Amino acid sequence: MILALAQINPTVGDFLGNLSKIAQFTKAAADQGAHLVVFPEMAICGYPPADMLERPAFLSRSQEALDEVAAMTAGRDIAILCGCITPAHPSTGKRMMNSAVLLQQGRIAFTQSKRLLPYYDVFDEQRYFASAESQTLYNFAGEQMAVTICEDAWNDKNFWPHRLYSVDPVEQLMQQGASLVVNISASPYYRNKRELRMKMLAASARRHQVPVVMVNQVGGNDSLIFDGTSLALAPDGRCIARGASFQEDMVLVDTKALAGEIRPEKESKEDVAVYDALVLGTRDYVRKCGFSKAIVGLSGGIDSALVAAIATEALGKENVMGVGMPSEYSSPGSIDDARQLAKNLGIHFELIPIQDIFHAHLSALVPILQDRPPDTTEENLQSRIRGTLLMALSNKLSALVLTTGNKSEMSVGYCTLYGDMVGALAVIGDVLKTTVYRLSYHVNRDCEIIPLSTLTKAPSAELRPDQKDTDSLPPYEMLDPILEAYVERAQGTDVIADAQRQEPEDVRKVLQLVERSEYKRQQAAPVLKVTEKSFGSGRRLPIAVKVQV
Repeated sequence: MILALAQINPTVGDFLGNLSKIAQFTKAAADQGAHLVVFPEMAICGYPPADMLERPAFLSRSQEALDEVAAMTAGRDIAILCGCITPAHPSTGKRMMNSAVLLQQGRIAFTQSKRLLPYYDVFDEQRYFASAESQTLYNFAGEQMAVTICEDAWNDKNFWPHRLYSVDPVEQLMQQGASLVVNISASPYYRNKRELRMKMLAASARRHQVPVVMVNQVGGNDSLIFDGTSLALAPDGRCIARGASFQEDMVLVDTKALAGEIRPEKESKEDVAVYDALVLGTRDYVRKCGFSKAIVGLSGGIDSALVAAIATEALGKENVMGVGMPSEYSSPGSIDDARQLAKNLGIHFELIPIQDIFHAHLSALVPILQDRPPDTTEENLQSRIRGTLLMALSNKLSALVLTTGNKSEMSVGYCTLYGDMVGALAVIGDVLKTTVYRLSYHVNRDCEIIPLSTLTKAPSAELRPDQKDTDSLPPYEMLDPILEAYVERAQGTDVIADAQRQEPEDVRKVLQLVERSEYKRQQAAPVLKVTEKSFGSGRRLPIAVKVQV
């Protein structure tokens, strides 16, 4: 059997657009002689649909769209396997199921619903769907196909030291005599996820001695980024077909000859994958929200430089504006760096000095605050003036503001509500500062885009004379491992202190900053997720809480 693995980039709720992609890829697969074209989980409506699933109109349109996809196979030799929503039995208490349907000769020939419904991190499928009580095989072109949906393949007792579910759908389907496993997925990317997914599926292929095929969604939907990287693996675990990462693609695989198309990886370094993910996530967020242009406040620092570089690659230089907003504390070098960066990127640049606006605000506050010494109030005021100006430009120019704060700053609250946190998308909000530097050097891999002086100068918010980040925080080389251990792995003070060879009290101070800043993070722009635990929907903590660290 010739399978076409079609990793498409659907938009949630864009039924016309998604059906157009399905039709386009189905035609291409048929033209290349495929017997079956396989699309990702929920390809018809887009994933994740979240509370759109509670809208009757959404559900009815999804059913209509399924019928339209079935019609694409009428009178043709090719069949379609894709993800969709199907009705649940009333006795389950749920209205719908997450399903895979095989469409052939204009009708639904087979339906398989998902058994394992994830309810952790960014997933909340148990909120919406009924779980399948059982699954069966389907005989297609001489293959006994075990059709599974994403999480169904993630519970192999021989691979995972701790399992989340009591059943293994793949194992149970293999007991029925399956000769081929086909998994349709919407598996979000995070650092090293592609390697983990490959190892897991290869282990499954070797254990059951059958080919394993996985078709994954690609593209950004809100905070989530899907990498594609669809796979076909031989019974010995060898990769015999692989789709491209971070772009739409289709590859063919012959399940009998165990041969297929393998797209070359651009580079093996995971930092490159993170960068590509951020470019894709930025492009899709801006465009799927109905915009084409972005604005970035350029301080002359490394964070805003990296965000501007990502935005330029994602949207095109003609669609990005950089705005410098120097105050009396901004160094001439920072202004020059911001201007040079914009020139190197080829983006439009505007300079709006804020000294006069800042002093006008201070004058207005004199009657109330004249007897109080300067503190972070004056620093934050500058940041909020900049946020107001950026949002004014956003309104007038119909362009989204991209925030430039990194994960290190967001973790410890080294950011200003309604100031530098203002914007539509936190592009590097899941990127630690030390990784920001590595990604910036990647930007400069062929030539100097980010000025060398930006890469080498000490980080500073430049909101008071001679300010440095290290005035308030440990050096990022010390801070970031603490944050990674606490935020991403939930380790405690003593464990972190021992592992990092730091004083427990120093670690505790950092963790206290993290806990005190939760109210800020829950008002932040959506964060593009590139680690296992990012800020946003996958990290649900109370704001009003007393935490012992």
